[in-house]
Amino acid sequence: MKKSLIALSTMLMLSGITSAQKVAFEEYDLDNGMHVILHNDPSAPVVITSVMYHVGSKDENPERTGFAHFFEHLLFEGTKNIGRGEWFKIVTANGGTNNANTSDDRTYYFEVFPSNSLEVGLWMESERLMHPVINQIGVDTQNEVVKEEKRLRVDNQPYGNLIAQVKKNMFVNHPYRWATIGSMEHLDAATLEEFQAFNKKFYSPNNAVLVVAGQIDIAQTKAWIQKYFGPIPRGEKITKKTFVEEPITKTIRATYEDPNIQKPMVVAAYRTPSMKTRDARVLDMISTILSDGKSSRLYKKIVDDKKMALQIGAFNYSQEDYGQYILYGMPQGEFTSEDLIKEIDEEIVKLQTDLISENDYQKLQNIYENNYVNSNSSVEGIAENLASYYLLYGDVNLINTENAMYRSITREEIRDVARKYLNPNQRLILDYVPAKDKAQN
Repeated sequence: MKKSLIALSTMLMLSGITSAQKVAFEEYDLDNGMHVILHNDPSAPVVITSVMYHVGSKDENPERTGFAHFFEHLLFEGTKNIGRGEWFKIVTANGGTNNANTSDDRTYYFEVFPSNSLEVGLWMESERLMHPVINQIGVDTQNEVVKEEKRLRVDNQPYGNLIAQVKKNMFVNHPYRWATIGSMEHLDAATLEEFQAFNKKFYSPNNAVLVVAGQIDIAQTKAWIQKYFGPIPRGEKITKKTFVEEPITKTIRATYEDPNIQKPMVVAAYRTPSMKTRDARVLDMISTILSDGKSSRLYKKIVDDKKMALQIGAFNYSQEDYGQYILYGMPQGEFTSEDLIKEIDEEIVKLQTDLISENDYQKLQNIYENNYVNSNSSVEGIAENLASYYLLYGDVNLINTENAMYRSITREEIRDVARKYLNPNQRLILDYVPAKDKAQN
């Protein structure tokens, strides 16, 4: 009886949270093609102004990789009306914070301000778009900043090149084959005119979505958006190339030596479909079954019970065009990478053969219900979700409906998707190992 009461109260609590988390929004287009999404949340006196541009590392010239990430930094240098070095001072003076990030598919800028500084945030983002100053001193300054970031986060970071090496070996034609941070040699070789041309091509209102979320007056917000973004001219229409990869039909073997590690890691990676597909969402669930937490199948078996690995994991690296399903492990003691792959394959075969139990299925549903609540638990999270669902998925209302898609995934689909994508002849096996002693080279 006690368990039944607990289960009932939990169900009611989750039901209440899910209902409360429904996100109301309004969307429309400016005459220049910029898409606008507004979300009013009066619960706290804060507001987020954010712009997501449909440009990422996949849009770069193969001889000029790193441009999209470089612009994440460069467009904080200043504008016609914001002096060099003044951007962060203005944000701080108005009690705000700001940041930006870049992926293979998009670039995202945002400010978090007290709600009475909304107009400042809108003005600043419109300045970034309409009046950026792209000159040699800014390029040279940010070149050094990006190089330092690469040294810190990639070159000197243990296992820092893992994703880049997976992508390099998984893709032949698609621009996903290079790292988001790009090549420092390419950035060094680029001219100022090339940077200016990249900005003109991709940083236009018709290649962006503006999201304003928080405690806002809708009518006043629309008036300010028209005032600051309305006059910005539409850019040239961008035609995106389509890159098709041939199916992987036999195991790809690769080795990468990392001078920053002492313990080898083995990686098994499978090319998967776009994050917009239902199958990609099923693969998310498969990752959870295999490696989400210490009670997951891989961790319990390989780390806890058999003591074969220091670490084991799996995740679905979803992207706009393709994804990669990545499993990894660090063997310990006398066990080898081959031993770990054998154990991982056994668990995948179980998923491909048997339906997961009803109990495991319910646990999975609860995890994704919780994920849904958490993803929309802050106004910052809501703003980025609204932008992503519009720009990358083409459906803003997924912020409210995607959870139902996960709930509708069946045990049979989990089995069938594992059969479809997670086979030995469809993968990369990457041995990510310590670099050999230089004296031995």
